[in-house]
Amino acid sequence: MAPSPVTLSDRKEGREHETSVITKTRPKTQRPPLYKVLLLNDDYTPMEFVVHVLERFFGMSHAQAFEIMLTVHKRGLAVVGVFSFEVAETKVAQVMDFSRRHQHPLQCTMEKE
Repeated sequence: MAPSPVTLSDRKEGREHETSVITKTRPKTQRPPLYKVLLLNDDYTPMEFVVHVLERFFGMSHAQAFEIMLTVHKRGLAVVGVFSFEVAETKVAQVMDFSRRHQHPLQCTMEKE
C-alpha cells in the first residue's frame, strides 16, 4: 500500500514527515609551522664561499647572495629563507655538509618563525 499524502490536518496533529539534512563538519586545517634558516658569521669562511652557498642552495642571484653575505658579515647572522620543517632541515644539512667538505666552519641553523 502506498503511503498516504500529508494533508494540512496531519500537520496540525504533528504527523508531518520530518526530513533532516546531515552535514559534515570539516576540521579547520592549519598551515604547518614555518622555520627560518639562518647563516652565522665566522672569522674564517671566505665571503666568496658564502655567496656560492647562497646561490647554490637557496637559488639566489649573485646580487642577492652578495647582499645577504654582507648582512651576515656585518650583523653576525641573517635569515636566508623561510621553509617548512623538512625543507629547512634539508637546507641546513646541505649547507653544513658542503661547508665541512670544503673545510670551512660556516654555521647554518634553523628556528621556528
